[in-house]
Amino acid sequence: MELGLKGRRALVTAASRGLGRACAEALVREGAEVFISSRDETALSDLAAQLGAAGHRAGDVSKAADVDAVVDAAVETLGGLDILVVNAGGAPPGTLDQLTDEQFLEAFQLTTMSAIRLWRRSIPHLRKSPQGRIVNITSAFVKEPSSVLLLSNALRPGVTAVAKMLATELAPAGITINSIGPNAVLTDRTRQVAGGAAEKAGLSVEEQLDRTAKTLPMQRYGDPSEVGALCAFLCSSHAGYITGQTIVVDGGTSRSIF
Repeated sequence: MELGLKGRRALVTAASRGLGRACAEALVREGAEVFISSRDETALSDLAAQLGAAGHRAGDVSKAADVDAVVDAAVETLGGLDILVVNAGGAPPGTLDQLTDEQFLEAFQLTTMSAIRLWRRSIPHLRKSPQGRIVNITSAFVKEPSSVLLLSNALRPGVTAVAKMLATELAPAGITINSIGPNAVLTDRTRQVAGGAAEKAGLSVEEQLDRTAKTLPMQRYGDPSEVGALCAFLCSSHAGYITGQTIVVDGGTSRSIF
């Protein structure tokens, strides 16, 4: 299927690894001009060379000044913006009694304010695009909370709710905004969470991952590229009437019907 992404100008944040990288790779494969950002300058530079990215800039999306600098650099390099993929690293796992006030505040900047600031800075440019698209990488736990990721449970549903609000506001301009909610996708984040369970069970991380995979409906973890493929579709010309949605990519793990 031709997705109509050739020449479309995209900014992908937290793109040096994991789901952000998978989204950037999918967009480049479809012919988009992709500007990438992450905190890791070395990994970012290496990936930009591998992908043939249109440009890159290191930045920490939990910091307002960095968000402004990244969006401005992307718009200057690309000559405008058609696509924004909002992604950020995950907050640390933990339960109520394990997490400090400082960790809550840091997670708020990383998860909530990064999205708010990226939207605010990018939307004026997306309004000038004939095919404006926003895709937010969130979590399947916005629909069914995790038992160990309290910070994600607390903050990502708020991002999803604001995205839903923006969908109505942006619809007259032809801009769509959707969220992808991954779970049981094999990333560094998945390994981090598995590490805690592995320690309690006296297993290696790989043993824990293998044990968990066997309990999943498909008896395997998802690959980041499967999230990237959905991201590319939501950015495409075929997805112009899909907006305000959260699409879960979890291999059937969630039991929620909404």
